[in-house]
Amino acid sequence: MRDEEILAEFRAADALLEGHFILSSGLRSPRYLQCARVLMNPARGARLAEALVARIPDDLRARITAVVSPAMGGVIAGQEVARALGVDAMFVERPAGTFELRRGFRLEAGQEVLMMEDVVTTGLSSREAIAAIEAAGGTVIAAASLVDRSGGNAQFDMPFFPLIRLDVPTYEPDALPPELEAIPAIKPGSRAAA
Repeated sequence: MRDEEILAEFRAADALLEGHFILSSGLRSPRYLQCARVLMNPARGARLAEALVARIPDDLRARITAVVSPAMGGVIAGQEVARALGVDAMFVERPAGTFELRRGFRLEAGQEVLMMEDVVTTGLSSREAIAAIEAAGGTVIAAASLVDRSGGNAQFDMPFFPLIRLDVPTYEPDALPPELEAIPAIKPGSRAAA
């Protein structure tokens, strides 16, 4: 699947938004990809997940025994990628501010895991999810996301496979360009601004 085909999936779901958005990181942006909208159609989610899985090298893909995602945004993406891989899906959540496995989810010591995110902007949530997976005994051998909007700045200690990379500018709240200052900011994501 080429980038334009991927963006067409987002457009068809009215998931490519323009305006003034407050991202989970607290940064501001003029564009936002609402992965929840693109994933609400199971057939579309399956197409995107299969395209992502196809980007993971065969030898690495064969080692993945589970997909773990950060809640809330990564849950559906993780489920679809796990389905495409034929492995179990789990998620970490923040009941007290720090990610952890709950709900009876378990990882065996050294179990090789793919950490799956919906959107990566700074990589902070992904790194926190990776730390929680490792604290639960798993070994994260790869990270993936539907969208990498970090501009290449998100770094991980394992291979990272985004379905699409978007170079969308982000701004600190006190350094907005005039066109964003003139528009009310909205928070479309699933987590309060940092």
